[in-house]
Amino acid sequence: MTTAAAPDAALVIAETRAWVRHAVIGLNLCPFAKAVESKGQVRYVVSDATDEDALLAALCEEMHRLAKGDPAEIDTTLLIHPQVLGDFLDYNDFLEAADAAVEELGYAGVLQVASFHPDYQFEGTEADDVSNATNRSPYPTLHLLREDSVDRAVMAFPEAESIFEDNMRTLEQLGAEGWAELQQQCRRDAAGGASS
Repeated sequence: MTTAAAPDAALVIAETRAWVRHAVIGLNLCPFAKAVESKGQVRYVVSDATDEDALLAALCEEMHRLAKGDPAEIDTTLLIHPQVLGDFLDYNDFLEAADAAVEELGYAGVLQVASFHPDYQFEGTEADDVSNATNRSPYPTLHLLREDSVDRAVMAFPEAESIFEDNMRTLEQLGAEGWAELQQQCRRDAAGGASS
């Protein structure tokens, strides 16, 4: 039995950065992302984990790094794991283990884990509903956030509760074809950036 080669980490990061630039920031899906990205405070990590235990170990390691690190250097971490949890339902189940790890390590109220996946699907939506794209990343990704940073961002954005609804409207206006083109743009940018 042959196993597929691991994806090139530089390309995975380049495509994820392009997604952050074009989708997350470009469509203003997260009004707080531009500042930390422009200051270079986002840590992009590609895990070589091929099973859930290895991924959980990598997640715990990244939580320690983020919690103990200087927020001026690393404010948030994207743990990208292209070789494990490609199935969204398995990924969704794993989020319980991720949240449990936050508790067990004593980081409740300090860190939180947000979820992104290529096949992300909100409960009550159809798989092809374009609104799911608000949480669709190029690869399965666990996003580690500092609670303090989230609190400050929400205080600076007085209508934070409207972000979700605004994102739905943005994606409905963009439509499935527009979203597909944006994904193609991310892949083109990543291929150009990774080869230069």
